[in-house]
Amino acid sequence: MHILPATPTTKNPPTQFRGDVWLDVIASPQDGDQRMTVGRVRFAPGAGTAWHSHARGQFLHVTQGVGRFGVRGGTVIELHPGQTLYTPPGQEHWHAANEDCFMEHLAMLEAGDDPATSTTWLEHVTEEEYRGGA
Repeated sequence: MHILPATPTTKNPPTQFRGDVWLDVIASPQDGDQRMTVGRVRFAPGAGTAWHSHARGQFLHVTQGVGRFGVRGGTVIELHPGQTLYTPPGQEHWHAANEDCFMEHLAMLEAGDDPATSTTWLEHVTEEEYRGGA
């Protein structure tokens, strides 16, 4: 057993995010057969991810604020502190803060067989998609 060193907060890149989004890695694989990564992600009001999917799915647990989560087809749902969302493997989705408040969630996922394919990033979310349109 050992205490992991703290990692610096990183600001997520504009190629994959809109607005200001910060990541703190909480847990990452330590041994060769481990796959789990956990991160605390903080979104400024209205900030969010681009469309993406995960090879092995993802759990998102909202800890503060109000989050907006969308899937292809126009479905957008709101999550509040204490609620957890599961996105299955390969499901294209996005997550963002509501436009009037910050939002923080824990993001939990397992790496794909090739860690470089754990997350597939796609195009940015349009304003209409963010608001719940097609």
